[in-house]
Amino acid sequence: MVIIAVHDALLAQIGNPTPEPPPVSDKILQMVRYLTWLVLLSGVCGITFAGGRFAWEKWQGGPLDSPKMIAGGMIGGVVATSAGTIMNAVIG
Repeated sequence: MVIIAVHDALLAQIGNPTPEPPPVSDKILQMVRYLTWLVLLSGVCGITFAGGRFAWEKWQGGPLDSPKMIAGGMIGGVVATSAGTIMNAVIG
């Protein structure tokens, strides 16, 4: 009984803190946005390059290695764009 009274008295004195962002969070978020654009731009460039290479290989009649590049670029793009959603689900 005494422990419960002390616990209640202690909790009554502690206020509910308001959350604040860390001091450099705006710079980190800006860097993450730039990296996201860089990843998406490199994915688009990679898929475009692989498409051109696919056309070249088809025209030359050689072995087709480009479809693997296109599939890899598309899978990488899906992972890159869903990373934010995955992190939000993991964190809370």
